[in-house]
Amino acid sequence: MKKALASVVAAGIFLAGAGTAFASSWQKLPDLKTRGAAFEQGFYRFNPAERNHGSFEWSGYLIDTDPDDNHNGYVQVRVEGHDWARYYGKQRQRVRLHHSNWDGAQRYTDDAYFRVCLDKGTLRPDNCSSPRHYQPR
Repeated sequence: MKKALASVVAAGIFLAGAGTAFASSWQKLPDLKTRGAAFEQGFYRFNPAERNHGSFEWSGYLIDTDPDDNHNGYVQVRVEGHDWARYYGKQRQRVRLHHSNWDGAQRYTDDAYFRVCLDKGTLRPDNCSSPRHYQPR
């Protein structure tokens, strides 16, 4: 009986570890585009609670696709119902971004939204791609 119980416990620990490893492995972000800006070659992962605040971690390239429009692109990320956080690129350049977003009131993040936008100034609304929703698999 003790051997059977030990095997069930060992199997449960293995499966729990496998789920954590899969949840924290890098996943591909689809390329996102809006008029004047694009986010390409992106990846994301949901970190477990003990790594990097249990964050939604992401990386990729923010590209100014219309260098003559004099506008800057940015990435927006929103986690756990908080407001959007902005990460700007540089005009006329391709910039690598790598950031983590988390909610300090929770052990880990399991809900994130991601989009790319073009900052058109204060008088006109920004262009943004449709937000993509991500959750751990």
